[in-house]
Amino acid sequence: MGKYVNPDNKAFAIIASDESYVDKTGLIEFTNNRIGRIRPLICFSRPRRFGKSIAAHMLTAYYSKGCDSREIFSNLKIAGLPMFENELNRNTVIFLDVQWLKNVALEQGRTDQIVSFMQAKVIEELLEIYPDEIEKDEKSLANALFSIYNATKEQFIVIIDEWDCLFRETKENQSLQEEYVTFLRAMFKGAASDTFIKLAYITGILPIKKYGTQSALNNFREYTMVSPGKLAEYVGFTEDEVKSLCERYDMDFEECKRWYDGYSFNHMESVYSPNSVMNAIDNGEFGSYWTKTETYESLRFYIDTNFDEVRTAIVTMLAGEMVEIDPETFQNDMVNIHNRDDVLTLLVHLGYLAYNGNEKSVYIPNEEVRAEFIRATKNSSREELSRVIRNSDDLLKATLRMDGEEVAQRIEMAHQYYANAKFYNNEQALRMVIMLAYVSRVDDYCDFQELPGGKGYADILFFPKKKSCKPALLIELKWNHFSGGAIEQIKENGYCDAISGYGGDILLVGINYDEKEKKHSCKIERFEYNSD
Repeated sequence: MGKYVNPDNKAFAIIASDESYVDKTGLIEFTNNRIGRIRPLICFSRPRRFGKSIAAHMLTAYYSKGCDSREIFSNLKIAGLPMFENELNRNTVIFLDVQWLKNVALEQGRTDQIVSFMQAKVIEELLEIYPDEIEKDEKSLANALFSIYNATKEQFIVIIDEWDCLFRETKENQSLQEEYVTFLRAMFKGAASDTFIKLAYITGILPIKKYGTQSALNNFREYTMVSPGKLAEYVGFTEDEVKSLCERYDMDFEECKRWYDGYSFNHMESVYSPNSVMNAIDNGEFGSYWTKTETYESLRFYIDTNFDEVRTAIVTMLAGEMVEIDPETFQNDMVNIHNRDDVLTLLVHLGYLAYNGNEKSVYIPNEEVRAEFIRATKNSSREELSRVIRNSDDLLKATLRMDGEEVAQRIEMAHQYYANAKFYNNEQALRMVIMLAYVSRVDDYCDFQELPGGKGYADILFFPKKKSCKPALLIELKWNHFSGGAIEQIKENGYCDAISGYGGDILLVGINYDEKEKKHSCKIERFEYNSD
């Protein structure tokens, strides 16, 4: 039993013994099924707070010869499967936490020797176990493993946590990154590695780095936030898992969903942020726990990029819309950011955005992440972004005060920011400006468009969320008419029937754009319920 070769199971034992532990041992069945097959190499990347290290410790506890984990797994899902015994504590495991090894190397002043330090530490332990199979001055871990295999025919399971740490935290040190890639290629790419590697599982935030259009390790099977494939249920918590936790700890499931759901994949419609769900349970209240583990500085940095399209995309997503992207140009690092799509794809891998593969679009997944975007945008060095949020805040306040004149003025400001005059030529264009102008509504409202009610369809309804004390806003749009006519249309067509039974306050908002005068107007009335 060592630190790096055949570690013990203490880390996972503590995790699994917690009464709130969510059983993800099904991942072991997946990794077992890769053993003995072509390319038994898995890279599963996810954002921080999504359980990467827990999974790495779980796999280590299951495979490592350095411990007996039967009792730990006895009450978990994997123990009920026929293949449970096949690999349980029967393998020589090499476990590398690159983040920890990097920090230790830096403490010892080996800033440019992180990769050699990492290899030396593992070889040191291997020499204790295989003194006759490795040269005492061996520097290459890959060569050491190959030598052991040639002498004993023993294969190894390699598990690497934070595999991409050097790409993320030493962005400018190109020579160190190249040395690291060379190390990984020696370990996992080539005829020799095909013999001594029984299984490899690496996990981190970023997918495997590309050079041009080619992956540095294209023999790995990759599972990412863009395409998690069969591992979608292990990205985070599933809806059933969160429902079970909410029932056990008497938490409001719908509120939990609003705050932490939103990541959606082809094989899994709802995936929740695990760290945030567990923090809400521990603290007994919902809120943003994102900044408890990481400041929003990294998000603000990417918001402040020089790509104007990023600015427009972020405001569009804050308004609840999706934005199309091409994630294939991203080089899987944090330096080679060349365009809007690179920025937005990186934010997907960091967990700040969710990706819809069917629509090839990104969006802000939930209330917690949206709060981080709002904070980062308000404090952005891009004054125009901060101004958008402030204008939206003031627009909503003016609407609730029923100040139609100020509402019209602030919609005018939003129109100037968002709308290309060439395409601002119909009611649909006006609708888009209204949705974007009311970005701040997302705090308190769910929105509906073309909602059936009475004799027709209400253009826009902002309906108050649970626990919100604000009135419903029923908005009717006109083009080259007058705003008062919009109010009359709401009344005459009975659009308020769309929320019959609501019983709360409703404000009727009529908005018109006069194409000749190039001005907006607005009229607001409080809906009076019929006493009959």
